Amino acid sequence: MTVMPAFSNKPAVLVVDDDPLVRGALDSLLRSVGIAVRPYESARQLLATALPDSPLCLVMDVRMPHIGGFECHALLMDKGHDIPAIFLTGHGDIPMSVKAMKAGAIDFLTKPFRDQDMIDAVNAGLALALERQVLRDQSRALRERFGTLSRRERQVMDGVVRGLLNKQIAAEIGITEITVKLHRSSLMRKMGLRTVPDLVRAAATLPDTPAEKMVA
Repeated sequence: MTVMPAFSNKPAVLVVDDDPLVRGALDSLLRSVGIAVRPYESARQLLATALPDSPLCLVMDVRMPHIGGFECHALLMDKGHDIPAIFLTGHGDIPMSVKAMKAGAIDFLTKPFRDQDMIDAVNAGLALALERQVLRDQSRALRERFGTLSRRERQVMDGVVRGLLNKQIAAEIGITEITVKLHRSSLMRKMGLRTVPDLVRAAATLPDTPAEKMVA
């Protein structure tokens, strides 16, 4: 097995194809337009690699020994790697294209493919990967900020998100309305938010912190 150099944090394309000629052609094509490439000779080799938390796009042959492209992509998803995928095949047909799209493909290309079609598909995949990374980073930052809130601040946040007025929150948790206002101001500052709609949207990105856990 080829020893791969360490990943950098820059966007990269993971090329998985058991045909060395296809791997080499894709490597040369994508590098010629400034795209970093990581070639793999099999799905097993890719699955054995520790992937970084950086924008990645897959270009993967559908038919490979042992583990095919669809199965490999599903296994990556099971491991938490939601990577935009472009599937390749030398025997493309409509049913396989439908299966590729259901498997989460952003494109499905038949060999031999046009260079520009591949470049366009990869650029779209990397753009989607970057967008997903930004959302993950924002969600992670919000979870970290949420973790700094006190129990009272979480209770007040729960009430605000449910649309309660300050006096209703005060009556529900047994504190004064002035104290609710103080906690509300503090939690908004800690969360880095300015408006109630911002807070509601932020709460929606915290699936591991439902209302009952806010007051735990």
